[in-house]
Amino acid sequence: MKSGMRREDDFQERRKHIANLTDEELYARFWELTAQVVDPLLELGRKNTTPSVERAVLLRMGISSLDTQKIVEGCMDRGLMGHGTGHVVYKLSKEKGISIRETGAMLAKGECWDEAVALFK
Repeated sequence: MKSGMRREDDFQERRKHIANLTDEELYARFWELTAQVVDPLLELGRKNTTPSVERAVLLRMGISSLDTQKIVEGCMDRGLMGHGTGHVVYKLSKEKGISIRETGAMLAKGECWDEAVALFK
């Protein structure tokens, strides 16, 4: 802003549409607006991932590079890419109570895929 210029204080005018809401209604409105912002971003992520992005995620989770390709292919074959391969591994590891590395190794060997798919039904 240039010196000497002041923005007109219009807070009272801008808040009229929410002025009479209760705290609970304001809370609900906040999350409704947040969803409107976040949902399209999540949709972009689901539709625009690539095998190389998914392999990179798995590598950063500590899964061996040899296993990442097999896990990505397994997710692609089963329609799980939209959930994210890291999410698939993470959710299955929590379900089984084992480490992410152990889960990745099992999936890379072709084990537990039915269980993984069932978690996303």
